Amino acid sequence: MENKLKENLFHLLAEKGAKLMGIADLSGIGGAEMRTGVAVAVPLPPKIIRDLQNAPTLEYYDAYHALNKKLDEIVSCGAAFLRKHGYAAAAHTTKTVQQDADWRTPLPHKTVATRAGLGWIGKSCLLVTANYGSAVRLSSLVTNAPLPPDAPVTESRCGSCTVCVQSCPGKALTGTLWTPDTPREALLHKEACKKAQIERMRRAVGVETDLCGLCFAVCPYTRRYLEEITDRGL
Repeated sequence: MENKLKENLFHLLAEKGAKLMGIADLSGIGGAEMRTGVAVAVPLPPKIIRDLQNAPTLEYYDAYHALNKKLDEIVSCGAAFLRKHGYAAAAHTTKTVQQDADWRTPLPHKTVATRAGLGWIGKSCLLVTANYGSAVRLSSLVTNAPLPPDAPVTESRCGSCTVCVQSCPGKALTGTLWTPDTPREALLHKEACKKAQIERMRRAVGVETDLCGLCFAVCPYTRRYLEEITDRGL
């Protein structure tokens, strides 16, 4: 029964556009009002990723917001599906989850994603997935539904690679290998990151916002995804 519920939920999420999905056991995680999380991810279009290796673009700016809207719809549909089956569920959309001044949320999508087995936190301080590298947007929902959890990812697979660290225009990345207990500050100097993102975006397209994308565009896992797409003629 539980496996069937999970199968049907994943089928719905995929129909709505999710490309990666996983179930997280959130036991022991602060900020989790319910103990089961559902993580979803959608990749950025390949052309946008390729362009980001040179500079931020308006296409990236538009895609960033469009994918956030799409993810809101995906997790909202997932939560509604679970409530229809008699369970409590809450979608963590851009409207319901707010960052504080320190860029923190009560339950980060990245935490749910690593617990759900979607990937690990790279030296970029972003989720890295085997399928798409870091070129994904994330969202999540929480529920009390008895969904069987997937195996969490508990260690980095970045190894000795420092491509994102060396490429960061703000020198904001420390190069530290992530573990689930690693604080963000050990990976990222956030103010240096924000300053560099705003400057690159302003210089490239005249928009003052903290979007850059270079660290995930140059990630070897992202570039492997792009190579596979190219090999398929896409």
